[in-house]
Amino acid sequence: MLAKVLSAHLVGIEPYAIDVEVDITQKGLPHFSIVGLPDTAVKESRDRIKAALKNVGFSFPIKQITVNLAPADLKKEGSSFDLPIAIGILSAEGYIPKDKLKEFLIVGELSLEGKIRAVRGILCIASKLKDFGLRRLIIPQENAYEAAVIPNIEVYSVSELSEVVKFLRDEKVIKPFKTSFNFYDESNFYEDISDVKGQFQAKRALEIAAAGGHNILFIGPPGSGKSMLARRLPGILPPMTTEEAIETTKIYSVAGLLSDKKGLMLQRPFRAPHHSSSDVALIGGGQIPKPGEVSLAHNGVLFLDELPEFRRNVLEVLRQPLEDGFVTVARSYATVQFPARFILIAAMNPCPCGHHGDTLKPCTCSPTMIMRYRSKVSNPLVDRIDIHLEVPRVNYSELKDETTSESSEAVRERVISARKIQLQRFKGEGIFFNAHMKIKHLKKFCKLNEESHRLLQNAMEKLGLSARAHSKIIKVARTIADLEGSQEIKSYHIAEAIQYRSFERLNL
Repeated sequence: MLAKVLSAHLVGIEPYAIDVEVDITQKGLPHFSIVGLPDTAVKESRDRIKAALKNVGFSFPIKQITVNLAPADLKKEGSSFDLPIAIGILSAEGYIPKDKLKEFLIVGELSLEGKIRAVRGILCIASKLKDFGLRRLIIPQENAYEAAVIPNIEVYSVSELSEVVKFLRDEKVIKPFKTSFNFYDESNFYEDISDVKGQFQAKRALEIAAAGGHNILFIGPPGSGKSMLARRLPGILPPMTTEEAIETTKIYSVAGLLSDKKGLMLQRPFRAPHHSSSDVALIGGGQIPKPGEVSLAHNGVLFLDELPEFRRNVLEVLRQPLEDGFVTVARSYATVQFPARFILIAAMNPCPCGHHGDTLKPCTCSPTMIMRYRSKVSNPLVDRIDIHLEVPRVNYSELKDETTSESSEAVRERVISARKIQLQRFKGEGIFFNAHMKIKHLKKFCKLNEESHRLLQNAMEKLGLSARAHSKIIKVARTIADLEGSQEIKSYHIAEAIQYRSFERLNL
C-alpha cells in the first residue's frame, strides 16, 4: 500500500515542500529504508518511529517499508520528518484515511515514548503554507505560538502521536491555535537613555543613528559610558512592524533561539558578540549553514565592543552585510542567503592603554603603538560607519547631578517622526531609511546649496575623506534635517555631520 504525507524542509530560512511517500509491501524480506538524500538524523528516525509506534499501542509492520523524500535531489537534514513518516506508515497500513492527509502539512520530531518534540524553523514553514496550496498545519505543541502569528492559516498543535492519529480519524476535536501580541507594550523596550549621565553629544549621535539607520563608532577611554550608551539604542528605535517581527523571528526560529512561549520577537534584537568570535560565528555558515550574529541582529542592533580586539579577518567579513543588507553562504549543494540589515555600534579605546587624550590619566603608549592599534580597524570598514564620535570621561559634577534628563520615550517620538518622513520620501524607491540611499537617491533628495558645498569641500581636503565618507556625511545631514522637520539640507546640518567623523581627525 502507498501513502503520501506533505511535509517541508528548510534550506537556510527558505522552506521547500517535501512529499513523504511511504510504500509497504509483503514481498521480500522485511526492511525499512529511507531514500531521497537523507542525513544521519533522518536515517535514525527509523529507530525512533519503531519505538514510538510500539509505545503508543500500534504494532510496527514486519514488511518491506520504503520511504521516499521527494524531491530526491534535495539534501534532507534534521528530525522534523519523524512525525510525517510515522503518519505515512499508519496510513499505508489503513489506520488513517489517505484522503484526509491531503489537507495538512505535518512536521515534528518523535520521542521513543511517542511524544512530539519541537523543531526549528516552524515560522518559515507556516509563512509559506499558502504557497504550497495548503491552509492547515500539524505541528508540535511547543511550536504553536510562532506558527499562529501567520494570518489565515489553521495551526493544530499536538503533543503526542496518538493524539494526531485520533484527530486525523475524526475521533478527537482539536481547535486551531490562536495567539495575539502587542508591539507597543512598554516592557518591550530596553534600558532608558535617561540613565546615562552627561554625554549629551553622544546621546544626540544615538538619536541621529536611530532616526536614519546609521552605523556609529564610539571612541573613548574605559568607563566613559560607551557600552551603556550602545545598550540604550534599541529603546529609542521605533517598535517593529509585523513584517519586521516575522522576518526577525524566522531567523531566531531557524537558529533554535526562540522561546516556545514567544510567538514573535517583539523587541528589536541587540547582539553583542565577544571579540574572540570567529568569522563563521559572526557572519554565519557551517557545514549546515546557520545564521550568524549579523543575521541575529537583523532589524536591530549589532554591538562590537573593543573593536580592534576582533581579528582583522573577522571584521572584514562585515563589509558585505553593511553594504547589501544580507549574507550569502555558498555550499556545494546549495547557496543560502540570510538577511542582515542592522545598525552597527562599535566601541574602541583611543589607544592600547585607553587614556590617549584623557584629562585625568596620562597615556603610556608610544605613537607607534597608537598607530598600530588603530590600524587594526581597516579604512574600508571605517568608511562604512556613518558616525564617529569621541566619548570623553564623565566628570564628577555630571555624575552627582540628580536632574532628570530626557527619557527614551521622548527621543523615540522624534525618531518615529523622522522615520515617517523618510518612509514617505522613499515610497516606491525600495529603501526605507536615509542610511540605505544610493547615489541616485542622493542626487534626487539631497541637493546642497553653495555654502554647504564649500564646507564639505574644505572637510574633504583637510581630513582626506574618501568618496564614501562624502556620501555618509550627506546622508547624516539629511537625517539631521529630518529630525528638525526641514525639507532642505542647510549648511549647519552639514557642519554637524562633519563633526561626526572623529576617526579621520584622530589620524591626522
